[in-house]
Amino acid sequence: MSSEAPVVVVVEPETPGNVGTIARAMKNFGFSDLKLVNPPAIDRESEAYGFAGHAREDVLPDAEEVTFDFVVENFHTVGFTAITNEDARRHVRFPFTTPRQLADSLARVETRTALVFGREGTGLSNAELERLDEVCSIPASEEYPVLNLGQAATVALYELRTLTLGRGVEDTQLPDVERERAAEADIDRFYDFFESFLSQIEHRDHKREKTMRMLRRLVGRAHPTEREITTLTGLFRKASERVQPPEKQQ
Repeated sequence: MSSEAPVVVVVEPETPGNVGTIARAMKNFGFSDLKLVNPPAIDRESEAYGFAGHAREDVLPDAEEVTFDFVVENFHTVGFTAITNEDARRHVRFPFTTPRQLADSLARVETRTALVFGREGTGLSNAELERLDEVCSIPASEEYPVLNLGQAATVALYELRTLTLGRGVEDTQLPDVERERAAEADIDRFYDFFESFLSQIEHRDHKREKTMRMLRRLVGRAHPTEREITTLTGLFRKASERVQPPEKQQ
């Protein structure tokens, strides 16, 4: 993994709100260096600070205004675009990579990289893309592949988060799913209560066997948690207690 996180560059953003949204996404996924090319006026009363969340404390106020030439001359550049309807005969928007592929590629090189996003309405022009080193596109519906600026940056930075947070980033917030499944003894106990309930409402052996087999397959795929299996066990235990055998209902 590169020791220097990529910088995020936004070319001629039209609204302060989108700048704030991008700053917030950067904060979420471990990016901190925001550079703006010909941005609108941004003050602390603008939408930018309203949309930035905790990024209003550092990412946004530390943002640097630069020129497009400065970015091209000082960084390995990756331009983001939704329109990639070209082939090997032209190389303005082709070949292109996806953010996930880009994350794997950049993790293997030591370089100063700039992730370059364009305008809300028109994105990056062909003239600008021609000056960038790589092109990246977010896979989306062929009928409507265009994301707005804030969405595109958020999706891209999420996919690139391993460049800033490391490969073990999921471990910082998500539970260890391999240890969340209930103990097998508890699951077997649930099966016992369910089978007892089933024997009281279904007296055909082949039906009970088929239902138990289906239940095992269902629970096996679901990987229930301890709380889930305890709740289900209690439910069928009470149901079994309340269901009277047919001979006692006469």
